[in-house]
Amino acid sequence: MKFLGVTPVFLSVTALFFAWGFITSNNDPLIAALIASFRLSYTEALMIHLVSFAAFGLVSMPAAALLSRVGAHRSIMIALLMMVGGCLLVQLVTRFERFELILTALFILAAGITVLQVAANPLAAALGPIERSHFRLTLAQAFNSLGVVIGTTFGSVVMLGDLASTAPQVAPDDPAQRLLVLRGVAHAFLVMAVFLSLLVVAVWVSRRSLQGKELVAEGGGGSPLAALRSAWAVAGAVAIGLYVGAEVSISSVLINFLSQPNILDIPLETAGFYLANLYWMGALVGRFVGSILLTRVSAAWLLLFTAVVAGLLCLIGAVTAGPVAAFATLAVGLFNSIMFPTIFSITLERSSAPRSSTSGLLCLAIAGGAIIPYAVGMIADHATLSAALFVPMAAYGAIAVFAASARKRAAA
Repeated sequence: MKFLGVTPVFLSVTALFFAWGFITSNNDPLIAALIASFRLSYTEALMIHLVSFAAFGLVSMPAAALLSRVGAHRSIMIALLMMVGGCLLVQLVTRFERFELILTALFILAAGITVLQVAANPLAAALGPIERSHFRLTLAQAFNSLGVVIGTTFGSVVMLGDLASTAPQVAPDDPAQRLLVLRGVAHAFLVMAVFLSLLVVAVWVSRRSLQGKELVAEGGGGSPLAALRSAWAVAGAVAIGLYVGAEVSISSVLINFLSQPNILDIPLETAGFYLANLYWMGALVGRFVGSILLTRVSAAWLLLFTAVVAGLLCLIGAVTAGPVAAFATLAVGLFNSIMFPTIFSITLERSSAPRSSTSGLLCLAIAGGAIIPYAVGMIADHATLSAALFVPMAAYGAIAVFAASARKRAAA
């Protein structure tokens, strides 16, 4: 059974996209919970994302080599087992009430997610006709967004539901409250470990259907460093890093941004609800709509349009206040929607390097995006959260340049 080139094997791969969206989205309520629990600055709290970026930087190239050596199915199994271990370790180290131990456990979790992305993105793009690769990868990323929406809601309820604080950084420095918050964090990650364990079983059961398709995604199994010889692979890597840095920066500060008195003046849990059901829901809707548009509209044109609009929305959020600033910033999620899969598939399509090498470089480049949340955190600490929105605005401007170039130039 096929529809627009979508097969049952492809649909099983989308479950992986859902899983890592669900897991990674819990970083946003986790940041808000740890700010209140440990009285962290924004720069310190965004270390959670810097740890994830470090994992991409250190693990992406080995993951590409692993993909070339053992294939997509085994790489995916290894990735999922690493993620289960990371979730269980987070659940364990919260008992010690040490922020640095939580970061260590999150690094292991992020390393597993990195391996999963390196294996699953080219697999999703390859499972069907090449002319539909933009559509398939965007559709798979739509299920990633569905996981993000559900995951953010889940994390906000479990990790922030018992917080008595109604604004960032006003929680009392009370060991009892810290223990309460960390128990919520531990509970959330235990549930995630159980969910991932079930997914491990499902992937193992479907191993034969995946093993029959995975060679298409590996694209020849060249050296992971081979992608550095392709101009388009390098350009796509820069664009991916900027996009991921901008997206996670906005989502990471949105809960605290919305709860400010000059924006919406709402409790953290309510702000988490807005993040899940407006920002991430916008990304979900945008990816489903975008996957259809990409069967009719040039991927480069659509990427150019969404990057320009996202940059303008950041500008509005930075220079205004109240509901206008709040909903402009929340609307960025809608226009973020097709950026990652479109940049990824444009790059895979035009790169002269093997797919495994290009995928490894693109995931490695996510580490380069770490400078974006670091800059956002620094500006938020020394100026305002509103001023910090100028940083992702600049990133979207650079992505627009990449999209404009993609309209004109051939593969290299």
